[in-house]
Amino acid sequence: MAGAASLHARATIVQPRAIAEPKLVRWTLIGTTLAFLSLFLFVPLAAVFYEALRKGLSAYLHSFTDPAALAAIKLTLLAAGIAVPVNLVFGLAASWAIAKFQFRGKHLLITLIDLPFAVSPVVSGMIYVLLYGANGYLGPWLIAHNVQIIFALPGIVLATVFVTFPFVAREVIPLMQSQGTQEEQAAMTLGASGWQTFWRVTLPGVKWAMLYGVILSNARAMGEFGAVSVVSGHIRGKTNTMPLHVEILYNEYNFVAAFAVASLLALLALATLGLKTLVEWRSAVALAQAEANPVVQEKAS
Repeated sequence: MAGAASLHARATIVQPRAIAEPKLVRWTLIGTTLAFLSLFLFVPLAAVFYEALRKGLSAYLHSFTDPAALAAIKLTLLAAGIAVPVNLVFGLAASWAIAKFQFRGKHLLITLIDLPFAVSPVVSGMIYVLLYGANGYLGPWLIAHNVQIIFALPGIVLATVFVTFPFVAREVIPLMQSQGTQEEQAAMTLGASGWQTFWRVTLPGVKWAMLYGVILSNARAMGEFGAVSVVSGHIRGKTNTMPLHVEILYNEYNFVAAFAVASLLALLALATLGLKTLVEWRSAVALAQAEANPVVQEKAS
């Protein structure tokens, strides 16, 4: 009888209206979405690879033998390789402070973390030029001590860090807040130090959100144009990243080489998207397992 009542209760559940819409409405929405994606994503992406390979695979591969192209690739990877770990450390520290502690200025800190989303990258690049440029506030002191930031690697890294530092924090903070502080308090009650609590309790609980933020930060770092364009000086073979090198090649009407480098950026973006999808899937699996464990334990008991 209990089973029949349960089946009857399930049968009487009313589906949400969004699910019960007519097929025409659903297919119209799906078709509109696919048309939008095709127009603004699939077709441009296909055009990049078509133009890159228009003169054959040999011409495509030859584009990467140019020393300036190789220097741009190395600089992009180097800048991202420095900026992303810095953002990871900052994001974890900021997330831990905001989610686990109460202090004055907490809301101001959250607002400042979102600042790069509100400020144009070009403006952020100009700020660094005004601070560290030859005619900037700190320029004379830097020149006197033979330190070059603008039109060099340090300026590119600073600009990249600025436009990418919110990503890790913005992914980790909500998860840490939802988890609360009970587990950390229990660990410290059992004698764990602050470091041990962080490494063995806090960090394992947010590792997938952390990886997700790292992936987004890395994608933005490799594709950044505005802020890096201002602070780099466009010195070919020295301070040009891949996006800047694409612009120079295109302005020189070297379309095959321009689209070849652009296709490499697109491939990196697709690889990032694949990693993002993998992390999302793994995070969902881990969450499902965490939710299922109490049920399994209850049945076992």
